[in-house]
Amino acid sequence: MSPETPRSPLLTVESLVKRFGGFHALDGLSFDLKPGEILGLVGPNGSGKTTCINVISGLYAPDGGRVWLEDHAIGGLPSHRLVHLGINRTFQVPKPFLTLTVRENVEVANAYGRNPEGWVDVDDLLASLDLKALADRRAAELNSAQQKMLDLARALATGPRLLLVDELAAGLNPAELGRVAERLRELAKKGIALLVVEHLMGFIDQITDRVIVMNAGKEIFEGVMADAVYDKRVVEVFLGDGDEGAGHAS
Repeated sequence: MSPETPRSPLLTVESLVKRFGGFHALDGLSFDLKPGEILGLVGPNGSGKTTCINVISGLYAPDGGRVWLEDHAIGGLPSHRLVHLGINRTFQVPKPFLTLTVRENVEVANAYGRNPEGWVDVDDLLASLDLKALADRRAAELNSAQQKMLDLARALATGPRLLLVDELAAGLNPAELGRVAERLRELAKKGIALLVVEHLMGFIDQITDRVIVMNAGKEIFEGVMADAVYDKRVVEVFLGDGDEGAGHAS
């Protein structure tokens, strides 16, 4: 994160709770995220990482706690309102408009996302994600890695201040991983705050300023990735049975 980046949080999560029946997917999670910072959320399957992103992005309403964007309480707001406030995301499994072209997908996001800077240069955005040559292809014709990049392009077309990235790196080859890591770091340098959920620890270590390790809906570690591997609780979670919450949303 740039030393000139403002230090006051853009996102604040306080004692966040999300229940599915009797299962606590989130159980009192708290953290903040500053402009220009890349924060990683890591942990075993079922630890609550994707549930956290789903609550922040408006797919789920919280059952307790608070979510703030600067001084605005946003917990429970629908996704489209959050996009207009400057929050957008990618998904583990992208869901583009399959019958539209790559260009049309981005144009729709730009038009309805109310980008505060107005119309984006779609060609430049697609070029930055290695999609320009595919601009006139229907989204249905893209492979999974290309659809993930289209998902990112659609999110960026709305001009987010906070970008939630859910397992974007999964399935990418090493060259693609390097390009995505560079692109995410460039976004942070422009002042965008990024919350990144990922299982690839090398990728997380490469891009994040700090990480939160989760287990059973709670934080068990916060700090830099290099220190996490020496934390006893983290080692137990990743090398122990790691089955708490398995089978539920991650």
